[in-house]
Amino acid sequence: MRSDRAKLGPQRAPHRALLKAAGYTDWELERPWVGVANAYNQIIPGHVHLQRITEAVKAGIYAAGGLPIEFPTIGVCDGIAMNHIGMKFSLPSRELIMDSIEVMAQGHAFDALVMVTNCDKIIPGMAMAAARLNIPSLVVSGGPMLTGRLNGKDIDLNTVFETVGKRIAGTATDADLLEVEGAACPGCGSCSGMFTANTMNCMMEVLGLGMPGNGTIPAVYAERDRLAKDAGRAIMALVEKDIKPRDILTREAFENAVAVDLALGGSTNTTLHLPAIAWAAGVDFDLQLFNTLGDKVPHLCSMSPGGNHHIQDLYAAGGVQAVMARLSGGDLLHGDCLTVTGKTLAENIAGARVKDDEVIRPLDRPYHEKGGLAILRGSLAPDGAVVKQAAVAPEMLVHTGPARVFNSEEEAFAAIQARSIRDGDVLVIRYEGPKGGPGMREMLTPTSALAGMGMDKTVALITDGRFSGASRGASIGHVSPEAAACGPIALVEEGDLVSIDIPAKKLDILVDEAEFARRRAAWVPYVQPVDSPFLNRYRRVVSSGVKGAVLE
Repeated sequence: MRSDRAKLGPQRAPHRALLKAAGYTDWELERPWVGVANAYNQIIPGHVHLQRITEAVKAGIYAAGGLPIEFPTIGVCDGIAMNHIGMKFSLPSRELIMDSIEVMAQGHAFDALVMVTNCDKIIPGMAMAAARLNIPSLVVSGGPMLTGRLNGKDIDLNTVFETVGKRIAGTATDADLLEVEGAACPGCGSCSGMFTANTMNCMMEVLGLGMPGNGTIPAVYAERDRLAKDAGRAIMALVEKDIKPRDILTREAFENAVAVDLALGGSTNTTLHLPAIAWAAGVDFDLQLFNTLGDKVPHLCSMSPGGNHHIQDLYAAGGVQAVMARLSGGDLLHGDCLTVTGKTLAENIAGARVKDDEVIRPLDRPYHEKGGLAILRGSLAPDGAVVKQAAVAPEMLVHTGPARVFNSEEEAFAAIQARSIRDGDVLVIRYEGPKGGPGMREMLTPTSALAGMGMDKTVALITDGRFSGASRGASIGHVSPEAAACGPIALVEEGDLVSIDIPAKKLDILVDEAEFARRRAAWVPYVQPVDSPFLNRYRRVVSSGVKGAVLE
């Protein structure tokens, strides 16, 4: 066991003395040491209950003969960080989470890891740590929030952001906004739509790092506690069989994840996080995979923000296992991939069935023939850009309009508030990429304001930053190369015509090459000032969005 290096022999007597000071007995120290990374904190609603989940995990580990050793990690709530400097720290926190787990696991010779997580950057950060360390590991989610209800309708966090837009447009009052604010998020868990947190929790289940049910069992259900206890027992079986993350995280497993993501209509942020996890696992991952599989895998689930269903509806319909069973029936998954249950994906889904054909539609009656995400390329995005095509209104799938150019999210939102954006405009928000921001901020505030104003069907938004999983409309993000690297987005000028053709996977700036060459020669980079040594270090070493924004 790895832990032997810290506990065996006369020369380790000082080590054992310190462990005994923590209350551990000789017979406990003989057990495999299982680090339990607990992302609990008192500000993220997806994390406020993780002590409960962690105790259940530890009970399962202890009952199965392991020694659970709990330690913390950090986390940023994207919703609370939105639209101010806090959002610059969100994506960079992913690498800090990965590094902190590596430090704890290596520094203390853990034999295995269970990572108790929820929410946007914490989930992939922990998965990246598992892939990098390659010791028996398992991810346990805290589960999704229940959906809010107001006036007989389901609402969620995105409803609040969109009501802000209605308030700007004068179609909602302060009293309306306060009522929505109080009802949208009824309790603990990751926000209830198919936003980034829940998409990534589903991806853990598909990749095989999470137990069946990990993605959809609601946070407040006792079934979530039972899953956590079973996960504690499962990690001990992985230790016994020496099954490691890189045995699970194969190329085929990532193809499965992309296929299910496309069927679910998941967050655009998976195009950052899946490549980053693959990078940590040493697996080649090309974003073109989203288009290749998207031509085969239909969009089966109409989830918020693009549709009316929420995670608890997906849970009641059979969950991720039922989605995989449906895709497997069309020969769209690799069934022989190993998972943390010790069984293959095919064995896990053998008893799964769809219980609601509207929440998970049949393959021959999908919501869209193509998958939920698309990668666009063209003269404005030579290396690629991403859009959640399932959440785009039909009339905006092909659009040409004049560029309205802004060098920060704040500038763009001020223009929206001033009602200076017109139907047909293409908002270009640049210098918000991984280096330029720095930190690649999410743009949920402007996209939701436009939706609340009824302009998500008439206005497009393009950025080298990214979008929340809650964004909808013609929101095209991750434009690469970014403006800070003198990508074409840096050279766009007010009034330039921008051509969007999502079915053709094209994103172009209608400016001739000679004019673009002139602009490039005269280009002076704009640098968003930021008073943070941490962020300035990050901007020097972070890769582009198409590479997963990993640190090089």
